[in-house]
Amino acid sequence: MDKVLKLMLDGEALSTEQMGKILGLSKEELDAELQRLVDSGVLLGWRPVINPDVEESLVHAAIELRINPERDGGFDRLAQRISKFEQVDSCYLMSGAYDLLLFVKAKSLRGVASFVYEKLATIGGVTSTATHFFLKTYKQQGFLINREAFSGDKLIYSP
Repeated sequence: MDKVLKLMLDGEALSTEQMGKILGLSKEELDAELQRLVDSGVLLGWRPVINPDVEESLVHAAIELRINPERDGGFDRLAQRISKFEQVDSCYLMSGAYDLLLFVKAKSLRGVASFVYEKLATIGGVTSTATHFFLKTYKQQGFLINREAFSGDKLIYSP
């Protein structure tokens, strides 16, 4: 893996100046490497991880979709079409019980529900959906959400 990418993924939030010092690169060299990563399509963006407990105005859900592959397009064309909806944060082709896994967000439970029954379910080729609402987030993109230590090292259980 590229050393700049590894530092970005493994480390805490660093300025480009701090990254350059750690990697032994000048600002110009680091800027050039970041631009190379963007130009080659490896680095698609650079965004913060937002604590979902603070961002309470949005409802997050995972949606499992079963779809029929299209002739000459397979799953790709339908997945690309679904990915364009503004509610869709992520879309993955999966193996197993369903074909696509979507991570979506909306302003309310009703917003997610209407997205499913008005947009997704009406697309030709979508055969079924299963929606799972996120209730609480413990870890997101490698970051622990609640960093408070629990008392003791033992697992909490109920006899």
